[in-house]
Amino acid sequence: MTVADTRSTVEAVWRIESPRLIAGLARMARGDVGLAEELAQDALVAALEQWPESGVPRNPGAWLMTIAKRRAVDQFRRNERYAEKLEEVGRDQRLGDGVLPDFDAGLDDHIEDDVLRLLFVACHPVLNTQARVALTLRMLGGLTTDEIARAFLVRESTIAQRIVRAKKALSAAKVPFEVPEGDERVARLSSVLEVIYLVFNEGYSATRGDDWMRPALCEEAMRLGRVLAGLMPGESEVHGLVALMELQASRAKARTKPNGEPVLLLDQDRSRWDRLLIQHGLAALTLSEQIAEGAYGPYSAQAAIAACHARARTAEETDWARIAALYEGLGKLQPSPVIELNRGVAVAMAYGPAAGLEVVDAVAGDPALKDYHLLPSVRGDLLQKLGRLAEAEKEFRRAAEMTENARERELLLNRATAVSG
Repeated sequence: MTVADTRSTVEAVWRIESPRLIAGLARMARGDVGLAEELAQDALVAALEQWPESGVPRNPGAWLMTIAKRRAVDQFRRNERYAEKLEEVGRDQRLGDGVLPDFDAGLDDHIEDDVLRLLFVACHPVLNTQARVALTLRMLGGLTTDEIARAFLVRESTIAQRIVRAKKALSAAKVPFEVPEGDERVARLSSVLEVIYLVFNEGYSATRGDDWMRPALCEEAMRLGRVLAGLMPGESEVHGLVALMELQASRAKARTKPNGEPVLLLDQDRSRWDRLLIQHGLAALTLSEQIAEGAYGPYSAQAAIAACHARARTAEETDWARIAALYEGLGKLQPSPVIELNRGVAVAMAYGPAAGLEVVDAVAGDPALKDYHLLPSVRGDLLQKLGRLAEAEKEFRRAAEMTENARERELLLNRATAVSG
């Protein structure tokens, strides 16, 4: 195996093993996720140095954990609080003669719980949204700061600062390394789901840049969602989020032309939709409905909407009346002008553009939509259908000025030109 091949193997192993590695080390370090990541990074550096010469070990994950544990022992020895750390990792372990403590059994017993704890810590509300996203992708996704920066089109130094500040904030707030219970668990789970869906959405419809989609972010969000579903199988909204992401991701190949130009939902070639992802998404939605006994939460309701599109063989067969009703229910669960805007689109498809425009105009003055480019985009579409072409052109151009995504801007300007023509 060449040096390049070995490096690729190290990176692949790291992507898979790093969440379990950091999570296990964080429990050893009593929730100090910053120290846990440093120890894990030390193990990664050791692998990059040693594997090209020694070869990839039979169990690379265990090798990384062993190296990280040795670094942990050395760190605790150097720490002024060595006696306290010694008590935490086990008094009866032999440290004096350099024999490595046998942490393996304990780590194996708790590793999946540790991953769940790490996810709840990374998504703690003490952090702002950007910090939660960056820390989650770093610690649970195994992404480098450079990869996160490129995904969100910001400087690497910006992401690095966010992660450092996030670790300091967690330490200052003394956030416990645990899965909360009771009412706090509900609130904290909501934060975890929000972070995962934010990552997915940035991949599905990039807010800025030259690309309409960033598939790698979608894939990472779906992976995190599936991991969470495996760790919390009794939570209906976790399965609802997985269903929503998989059903939306099933359209990915049909959402752009070969040149990268966006294709709107009603114009997509549905034969290009991923039937396996649809099957998985519908199964996850069914599971969510069974757990909640037919009731919907915010994510399962959106998944039910996505399912209406997935089940329709053609755009004309879409059950828009049901979609409008689902948006109405979603609006009661999670009042939002954006949800009302989406309901307006569904109402227009079910009952005509005039009815839809009435719903949209009722929320058009909401301050939350002031800089939301999809408001003039939707209004432009409905005005065009009503034959009010001059107004439609103006709205499309206004939407184009507001969006930061180059592909979307081009699409909107083309629509404005077509209307004026």
